[in-house]
Amino acid sequence: MDIDFNKNEDHNKLLVSELNKRLAKVHLGGGKAALEKQHEKGKMTAHERVNYLLDPNTKSIEIAAFAGDDMYEEHGGCPSAGVVVKIGYIKGKQCIVVANDASVKAGAWFPITAKKNLRAQEIAIENKLPIIYLVDSAGVYLPLQDEIFPDKEHFGRIFRNNAIMSSMGITQIAAVMGSCVAGGAYLPIMSDEALIVDKTGSIFLAGSYLVKAAIGENIDNETLGGATTHCEISGVTDYKAKDDADALDTIKNIIDKIGDYNKAGFDRIAPEKPKENPEDIYGILPKSRVEQYDMYEIIKRLVDNSEFDEYKAGYGKTIITCYARIDGWAVGIVANQRKLVKTKQGEMQFGGVIYNDSADKATRFIANCNQKKIPLVFLQDVTGFMVGSKSEHSGIIKDGAKMVNAVSNSVVPKFTVIIGNSYGAGNYAMCGKAYDPRLIVAWPSAELAVMSGNSAAKVLLQIEKASLEKKGEKITPEKEELLFNKIKDRYDNQVSPYYAAARLWTDAIIDPLNTRKWISMGIEAANHAPIEKSFNMGILQV
Repeated sequence: MDIDFNKNEDHNKLLVSELNKRLAKVHLGGGKAALEKQHEKGKMTAHERVNYLLDPNTKSIEIAAFAGDDMYEEHGGCPSAGVVVKIGYIKGKQCIVVANDASVKAGAWFPITAKKNLRAQEIAIENKLPIIYLVDSAGVYLPLQDEIFPDKEHFGRIFRNNAIMSSMGITQIAAVMGSCVAGGAYLPIMSDEALIVDKTGSIFLAGSYLVKAAIGENIDNETLGGATTHCEISGVTDYKAKDDADALDTIKNIIDKIGDYNKAGFDRIAPEKPKENPEDIYGILPKSRVEQYDMYEIIKRLVDNSEFDEYKAGYGKTIITCYARIDGWAVGIVANQRKLVKTKQGEMQFGGVIYNDSADKATRFIANCNQKKIPLVFLQDVTGFMVGSKSEHSGIIKDGAKMVNAVSNSVVPKFTVIIGNSYGAGNYAMCGKAYDPRLIVAWPSAELAVMSGNSAAKVLLQIEKASLEKKGEKITPEKEELLFNKIKDRYDNQVSPYYAAARLWTDAIIDPLNTRKWISMGIEAANHAPIEKSFNMGILQV
């Protein structure tokens, strides 16, 4: 191993260590004291509930653990958006579980909480996955009600999705394990089956204080909307559980009886591990986002037996297109090559940049994968499309539009891994969040923005300088450097993968060694949803 490999390895392992520390922190929810209060009330914590429900010693993936990270600080923060979402297995059946975290503001809903819940429902809808809600929430966080209540993608959309999923035949089960108030009361009752935990669970449109204020009736919360009331008088809930474990065991037994699903039919054979050591990824991936590396070496450490069949190997070399298998599943890989490459005409092309020929190749490959019913995996490390007169005169906008069209109209499931740069229109063409990947994850080395921090800071500096000089200020070299660093620091914070994950632009930040698991479980989920329409790119300028 050379010295650069060792330096890269140290750097990337430190990034993963930082990732694990941050994950441990968000998993504490509202903090150790708040979690202990859950135990004092005879309740499990959100993570304990989810882990108890999922089959032991099986794979699972957590969606949006960093949602809300470093947001709402003026309101005391909202770690993990106050809700835990995992895809895993219950009685051997793949499901998605959504659990309110009552240690965070009593499980109150912030704007990001609604966005995360909607993302969980979107995953269930796209993949026709059974979804389980573990309800323990005080309802909308009132100081931010205007940002969560009235709009299309706000709180009410969740109940609309309940109804849509019911019409689609997607199993929904809800357990009321704490508070369930006001509009939030509709979620469990719009599910197929609803459970409630005795003494700790309650459902009502208005609690006892509001009832007293509204109509003058004196009544306690348990009589108003407790387990006995709803299981024996109102008939609102279907099962009465004596405690959390009893409720979760009941859910397991219900899931156990669900029949098999219609499959999409994606091809899978017995999985094989990569021949090349996946841990080498840490040493291959450079410390700096501007340094070159060979994406082929990354692919070899992600695919079964380190084998792939390359499509158009000698053409459009800044994008790699190949067929391979990941954990036994057949996949089509579209990856940005980060090395400086040489064309047959002797021209040099910059790695990470999409040229006319590479866009054309990717478009054709995406169409082929759709015809063959092969899921697509995008490995992003892209700075954008090539600029300049030669590219413009060759129609780079037209070729880029074709690629974006193919990605947009793809009917096979798409999965996106942001390895390094994800800048500008390159993010779009390589299946960024706006293009409906079934799952989109980032490595700790990722950066998402319109352009790099350095480039953006130079542009913004010129604007700032012009503005100050207009006001008569003299810009010395020292002041210019100070301004540049201030702008760059602010921008660099925004390109961080944690900034993106906090806002749900990605589903997770993951250790590169977990990439195969995420893609495999993602394709397994997608296999629940047969493809119902054909691939059609509409009208294209050719």
